[in-house]
Amino acid sequence: MISSSKLRLAGLSIILAWGWKRAAIALAAGALSALAMAPFNAWPILFVTFPVTVWLIDGAAAGKWRGVPAAAMSGFWFGLGYFVPGLYWTGNAFLVDAQTFAWLMPFAVLGLPTYLALFPALGFALARLIWTRDASRVLALAVALTASEWLRGHVLTGFPWNAFGYALSEPLVLAQTASLIGLWGMTLLSIAIFASPAVLIDGSSRGRKPWIAPVMALTLLVAMGIYGAVRLSLQPTVLTGVKLRIMQPNLQQDVKFNYAAKAEVMQKYLALSDRASGPQSTGVRDTQILIWPESAFPFFLTREADAMAQIAELLPKGTVLMTGSVRAPDGPPGARVSRAFNSIYLIDHDGGVLSVYDKLHLVPFGEYLPFQAWMEKLGFVQLTRVHGGFIPGTRRRAMEVPQAPPALPLICYEAIFPGDIAASGERPGWIINLTNDGWFGNSTGPYQHLQQARLRAIEEGLPMVRAANTGISAVIDPSGRIVARLGLGIEGVLDSALPSPLPPTLYARLRDIPVVILVAAALLFIFRRRLMKRAA
Repeated sequence: MISSSKLRLAGLSIILAWGWKRAAIALAAGALSALAMAPFNAWPILFVTFPVTVWLIDGAAAGKWRGVPAAAMSGFWFGLGYFVPGLYWTGNAFLVDAQTFAWLMPFAVLGLPTYLALFPALGFALARLIWTRDASRVLALAVALTASEWLRGHVLTGFPWNAFGYALSEPLVLAQTASLIGLWGMTLLSIAIFASPAVLIDGSSRGRKPWIAPVMALTLLVAMGIYGAVRLSLQPTVLTGVKLRIMQPNLQQDVKFNYAAKAEVMQKYLALSDRASGPQSTGVRDTQILIWPESAFPFFLTREADAMAQIAELLPKGTVLMTGSVRAPDGPPGARVSRAFNSIYLIDHDGGVLSVYDKLHLVPFGEYLPFQAWMEKLGFVQLTRVHGGFIPGTRRRAMEVPQAPPALPLICYEAIFPGDIAASGERPGWIINLTNDGWFGNSTGPYQHLQQARLRAIEEGLPMVRAANTGISAVIDPSGRIVARLGLGIEGVLDSALPSPLPPTLYARLRDIPVVILVAAALLFIFRRRLMKRAA
């Protein structure tokens, strides 16, 4: 255990640091904080790194303009340190077509984190504007960083990947609080809890009791654990009679985008889908819903009559296929296709298309380019190399599935956006997430994607079914338990019954109203403390 005098000395050395030393401290704190995310889930490290952020903002007071620019720079270096190791895996996508895109890899690995680091920079600056000199400054940091994280999840279509709230999504008992306050509420609590030890350096003079804040934080953490344990014990996994089979082909990206590999891809999908998974298995005949991953084919599925005939031959009566596919827009037969949708098809045993969902939330630089026409004139092209970019869908809606509850479709990273997933005015019985994490190889990215999708299930009280090309495919119950799972880089099938949904959670009913109330209460407390200090 570190003594209080050593802790105070460490805190003061960080407060007094300036120049490159200050930047290096912030960068290191951010990099270590990335260990709190999947697959490491070493969230106790934040009890060390988040107090450092408080001391950095304390020390910013020595700078100009009330220390706001100095605080912002500390936030930027902290964010850069956090996002580079947390998002390094995005560089793998540029190696799929290395001849075309490899030169862009360094720009992506550093460029995206540099952009995202602007948000913690803003959070640190906002925190400095409402900073106090007592323990309430921990709340100032929590409120300001939560606001900047929310902005990161919304500005320019948003990218809330590895939001700080995911630190409390492991163990599962802590993640249950998301059913009450969602990701942004979890972010607020995470920052406040983990930053609380910073006040231990304040000393006990003039009636101060610096131990109160960390004790309250630990009490809150224990309360979250108790709530989660009780919730999990009262809501065991209940399976329905709906039988699922997820096919995980583990195809490399260069194969998936090669039309010449059409026959090879179809043969693999068909054979794998009908593979026996155990001594008692009869393949796809045991299945009501067969599920294939995102963008499953290197061709437009419904324009290939032989592929549709093969699917119809595979599916027994009463079985349907949910599959990802690039979809050509409606037009005259034989017309040249310049743009397309990223879609999910629901296909019955006769080869008929029962329903289609078109992806709404497209990936910038992956599925489209900002200022598409202008950037294409300059010679740029997005990773999927679809001229003109993909076409976004028009609305999110549940898909009616025969012999099963309606399913809410999410394609790829649509599952990382809290609150956006529920179709307006309708509550589905489950969430289907088709994804292709093969872009990112054997890296931390697919583990982080699974972690975030699982929190959506807890927030909504709905089971989540994921089919991923290279993994990680999983069936997740509405409390976040993983009922069945197929690991990263494995070829195979995953058989499971569909879990039953829970009644709508508090978060599903109220969305972000609870966290807005918490933020407002925290701000009132902060400003009250500031007024009391001025009056003293």
